[in-house]
Amino acid sequence: MATASTSSQKKKQRTLRIFILLLLFLFTLFILSRDTLEPQLSIYRDLFVQTRPPSSLNLPRSTETLISGDPELDDNAVALIGKNGRLNTSLENPISSKVNLEDETSANLSLADGNDASLDAPASSKSNLDGEFHEKSTTKEHPTSSKSDFGDKDTGKEAPVDGKETSSEGLFSSESGNDNEVRRDSTSSSQSDDDYLSNTKREKEGPVSEIYSEDFALWKGCDFYKGKWVKDEQYPIYRPGSCPYVDEAFDCQSNGRPDSEYLKWRWKPDGCDLPRFNATDFLVRLRGKRLMLVGDSMNRNQFESLLCILREGLHNKSKMYEVHGYKITKGRGYYIFKFEDYNCTVEFVRSHFLVKEGIRINAQGNSNPTLSIDRIDKSAGRWKRADILVFNTAHWWTHGKTARGQNYYKEGNYIYPKFDAVEAYRRAIKTWSKWVDNNMKRGKLIFYRGYSSAHFRGGDWDSGGTCIRETEPVVTGSILDSYPLKMKIVEEVIQEMKVPVCLLNITRLTNFRKDGHPSVYGKNVTGGRRVSAKRQDCSHWCLPGVPDAWNELIYATLVARQGSLMKHY
Repeated sequence: MATASTSSQKKKQRTLRIFILLLLFLFTLFILSRDTLEPQLSIYRDLFVQTRPPSSLNLPRSTETLISGDPELDDNAVALIGKNGRLNTSLENPISSKVNLEDETSANLSLADGNDASLDAPASSKSNLDGEFHEKSTTKEHPTSSKSDFGDKDTGKEAPVDGKETSSEGLFSSESGNDNEVRRDSTSSSQSDDDYLSNTKREKEGPVSEIYSEDFALWKGCDFYKGKWVKDEQYPIYRPGSCPYVDEAFDCQSNGRPDSEYLKWRWKPDGCDLPRFNATDFLVRLRGKRLMLVGDSMNRNQFESLLCILREGLHNKSKMYEVHGYKITKGRGYYIFKFEDYNCTVEFVRSHFLVKEGIRINAQGNSNPTLSIDRIDKSAGRWKRADILVFNTAHWWTHGKTARGQNYYKEGNYIYPKFDAVEAYRRAIKTWSKWVDNNMKRGKLIFYRGYSSAHFRGGDWDSGGTCIRETEPVVTGSILDSYPLKMKIVEEVIQEMKVPVCLLNITRLTNFRKDGHPSVYGKNVTGGRRVSAKRQDCSHWCLPGVPDAWNELIYATLVARQGSLMKHY
């Protein structure tokens, strides 16, 4: 009996030793073969340092031309000299913001479009770039998916990117690695016209600029929204008339605008240089995600700009398309553009106010519009599906019925006979902020784009205001200091929110650009056609043009917060 027990124990010990040896063998195999396995597995990312490829983010050249402005402001610009004697920019004769802003790194939270000159009031504009994104390196390039993945156009039902629900939890919230590493990337953005590239000296392939650790430190502490417009002969990012997604209202050059110098300005913050825009790198950062712009026609203006600059990063441009085949027009309020090679989408959802529009029937049986400032817009269900959102409202808050506030604003079932438009705006923004706090995961990235300045002379959009023959940015004047009360309202509301919101505070940088509007060139005036100059568009922007800079700021924010460059596959 004892012999049998001893034999059993020996057998168990032998089995245990074999199991331990097998585990050691598997662990050794795991260590030795990690380079042959999927390099983006999160376990490798966490256990081993990942080597990054060369950078494609070309920093600004030192041969920039700046237009003349207030000489006292020259000292505010910072010359960034890096390794190997890099000089990022010349700071002679800048157009510069006169506003003295506090040097803070707290969030800079903002409002949207509109032309509310009566509410102008200066306020500080602060940028928070301390929050860091988490590089979603576990995402591999997905196979192309069919157009039907995005739902039926009649039912309005949608499917997430590549038919799967994309979780944004943690995508943009955690730390992304060591900022002191020198990071490089080898892919440069492709362009659509070789002749145009030759004329602007933009290289498809070639040496790339190194990005040093001090650049990331500067970006994190830099106020991107205080600065100047500098002349840059490599601009615009895409050739006028080359992008099929610009609708007629913004296609100024094709419509016959005779001057083109307005295309050659680049936004330059005082305290740093923005990373040189790279469309391919931008797309890599969007891999597997849904970026959605929500707002009025100003956000559609920005949406079309974003499509055009991202298109420049595609070698095969046929792999970018609207999933239902829709052409962009004023009449349609929802678009989904798929980038097959990156399994990402860029989407637009029209929402004039971010809160619910409605209709009431008066005593005479006539229908009148209403605005429920305590209820979120009916399109909000779509907002939840996005990973990155850019919200905006303001442009419609200056229109007649909204500004008058008579039998228009509604809370619950009560319609106010008369209600102040500014207070209505405040309550609407609070309704939006509560919805975001209650429905948005903290891992999502949320922007609120600020007020976009209008430049009407001698009237407003509906009373004969003009901006024709404006060919240069504003150099001096009170408009450079203007800051609408609505912007202060947005800042106050966002500061009280639980979910972080990044203010894309483009108000002051648009103050300069009286030269960037379509004016009479929102319609084609070539071939001897005549267009009435009685009603001019001095609110929206020509494309290429000013909204390209807004999207460059989104890209710069991604780069600064991630603190690293993405791998290009």
